[in-house]
Amino acid sequence: MVEVLFNGSAGRLEGRYHHSERENAPMALILHPHPQYGGTMNNKVVYTLFSCFRDLGFSVLRFNFRGVGRSVGTFEDGPGELSDATAALDWLQHANPDSKQCWIAGYSFGAWVGMQLLMRRPDINNFIAVSPPANEKDFSFLAPCPTSGLIIQGGKDEIDDPATVEDLAKRLNMQRHCDIDYALIEEGDHMYNNHLVDLYKLTGNYILDIINHRRAPRTKVFTPEEEAMMLANNSFYKDDDDDDDEGEIDIY
Repeated sequence: MVEVLFNGSAGRLEGRYHHSERENAPMALILHPHPQYGGTMNNKVVYTLFSCFRDLGFSVLRFNFRGVGRSVGTFEDGPGELSDATAALDWLQHANPDSKQCWIAGYSFGAWVGMQLLMRRPDINNFIAVSPPANEKDFSFLAPCPTSGLIIQGGKDEIDDPATVEDLAKRLNMQRHCDIDYALIEEGDHMYNNHLVDLYKLTGNYILDIINHRRAPRTKVFTPEEEAMMLANNSFYKDDDDDDDEGEIDIY
């Protein structure tokens, strides 16, 4: 693992990078929690995610958003941090031009930023969202969610409401062409104290299932109530069937 510095729209950004020895290795970008509540790239949940991807042979980057550590700039509560994540992904892809797989993983505030980046970058293949702040942030921009992924939540999270996060996972999973796994660590608090090993295992098993093609897409069978909900929330579940391009999703 090496320290890296790269340019963002507000100036220099500080990161830590592991380059895989595997040829054409997959790559992953890790995003940290809320900077104004002590979130940095050295957060233990972020490091757990980083370590999991590293141990599975990925080239992986974690970095500090603007205004954190040695990263230049001022916190913007979304737009600036999304710009930082875009710059970080550009740097990571430049360092791995032959990689065939790109993942994004974020924790809490970082999960929210990561999901926004997912909507803007069709080159991202999969995501891991740990404790996405569904009770505080609007996730309706996922219309539709462009790829499948895993949402992990602690059952005793005192900050991000577990029921709201589970509802987000259910809503996303109602979308066609989108397969969302939801994993609850029942005794986990927001920091996953004493449950980082569980977080590591859940993440690692999901990644291995994807990269080893051990998962088949689930057949979506909706109840009448779920179908009524989809119709009532058309903007959230919109799926344009007029397009003939297989595998391409319109982003609104």
